[in-house]
Amino acid sequence: MSPDQNPIVELVGISKHYGATAALEGVDFACHAGEVHAVLGENGAGKSTLMKLIAGVIQPTEGQVRVDGQPCTLPNPAAAVARGLVCMFQELSLVPDLTVLENLMLGAPGTGLGRLRRDVVAPARAVLARIDGGHIRMSARVADLSLAERQQVEIAKAITRNPRLLILDEATSALNASVVDKVFAMIREETARGIGVLFISHRFHEIEALADKISVFRNGRHVDTFRNGDYGYGAIIGKMVGQRIDDLFPPKRSTPPGDEVLRLDGFGWPGGIEDVSISLRRGAIVGLGGLDGQGQSRVLQGLFGLLKGTAGEIRIGGNPVRIATPEAAKSPELGIALVPEDRKTEALILDQSIARNLELAALGVPGVAAEDPAIYQPFTDALELKCASLDQPVGQLSGGNQQKVALAKWLALKPRCLLLADPTRGIDVKTKTQIYRLLRQLADQGTAILLLSTDYEEFIHLCDETHIFYDGRIVRHLSGDDVTAENILAATMNMAVSEASHA
Repeated sequence: MSPDQNPIVELVGISKHYGATAALEGVDFACHAGEVHAVLGENGAGKSTLMKLIAGVIQPTEGQVRVDGQPCTLPNPAAAVARGLVCMFQELSLVPDLTVLENLMLGAPGTGLGRLRRDVVAPARAVLARIDGGHIRMSARVADLSLAERQQVEIAKAITRNPRLLILDEATSALNASVVDKVFAMIREETARGIGVLFISHRFHEIEALADKISVFRNGRHVDTFRNGDYGYGAIIGKMVGQRIDDLFPPKRSTPPGDEVLRLDGFGWPGGIEDVSISLRRGAIVGLGGLDGQGQSRVLQGLFGLLKGTAGEIRIGGNPVRIATPEAAKSPELGIALVPEDRKTEALILDQSIARNLELAALGVPGVAAEDPAIYQPFTDALELKCASLDQPVGQLSGGNQQKVALAKWLALKPRCLLLADPTRGIDVKTKTQIYRLLRQLADQGTAILLLSTDYEEFIHLCDETHIFYDGRIVRHLSGDDVTAENILAATMNMAVSEASHA
């Protein structure tokens, strides 16, 4: 790219106000062809507003949008797509009750159903095959897909729009490391062809691996733009939130864990998991990793009474127990809590108030006053929940604050064992830090924590030990100095480390 080449999109003096609130203020920003431009900032920094402006979802209050150097109005997403500006938002846009094919065709350019099928199906299948989604059927109903599969379909949908500028907002947040590598390889091929990519991710190792250029936003303002590699993690976090990287994860416990809280022996479920044995002790955070769909999520579901016909033995406090229903799991006798993977569809009722959502877990639990806000306040305070009031609909909160509500409602029950499915997916650095700190405090107070994650940095810096799954079984147990990115990646592919380094 020559230095004087016009950017694909340029924002000049852009502001976006909602009443007295400035979501963006005086922003100058540009995206060029053939490069990956990462945008960093905590929730509320202005990243999503920036994306929506370029995608035609909203219009600026002040300033000018230029496309190929010319002033341009983008009144709606269709106008943006017509100019090659295609966005994949973090909050998935697929219609659950339609098939994969029907979703791919929604809003696709062109005329004639037959032509659309030819123009959409083959490229979409090719994209899905490149990112480990070749098994996803065009006739499958989106509601029946896993969160990771839905994200793969979203990526395919965006690529098949033939973008000049592809905007990816947390596009890999539900994907495991192996699939992320394939998505990144595809993105590099697209930028080599001259496509520009605007990339939002809260995972620093993804930014480091993919970005050519990085821009940091804070409080609605553009703080800085620089080449990848110009600054270390600590300096970048300082630009974002004034926090050093050393402070992102709390120190691990320096003493051995305590008594065993929960034990799985030979745990299995037909077609999902086989011969899984795990010990959870007071004060320990135990990780579950592996490629998507290898059985680790079934372990959490089985422990919470969501699976029928499980085999093996579960012991709590040394006593064998049978967990047939979620009601049994969350009872004071067992004390198990589950924060599920998809907060919007599995953890919260978006049009209900924060207060009503906080009450959901405690309903029907003997001895717990579900309607008493005092039992939730210690946890909403510790997590620094930001809201107008507890009467505010939870759907109006940012993703990070929604996750805080999903956590607080279970922590109020003071569970003996806390099961977490990717609790920091798609949330900002500051919120992650708050959650990490609270999890370590809970562990130090005696709570046993089982953490399923797609972010290997959490295994390295937060977990005391980690089990890696492959094809429904635990293939490797990692602890101490063995918990490295190389060992985690090798285990997720069921390879020796030497094999993985040459794969």
